[in-house]
Amino acid sequence: MSAPISNVRPDPDKVLTDIVDYVLNYKVDSTLALETARNCLIDTLGCGLEALSYPACT
Repeated sequence: MSAPISNVRPDPDKVLTDIVDYVLNYKVDSTLALETARNCLIDTLGCGLEALSYPACT
């Protein structure tokens, strides 16, 4: 019989927490950056929805 597998996760490493802190706390002041991010999101969603009509992609 094997030993039970622990479901306790270790604390995240420093690099990961630094990335999360940066993403959550960085203030974007550029209107152009926000518009670009919005357009990228809309394009990604559109491509994903379009791919649903192709059998090879589903």
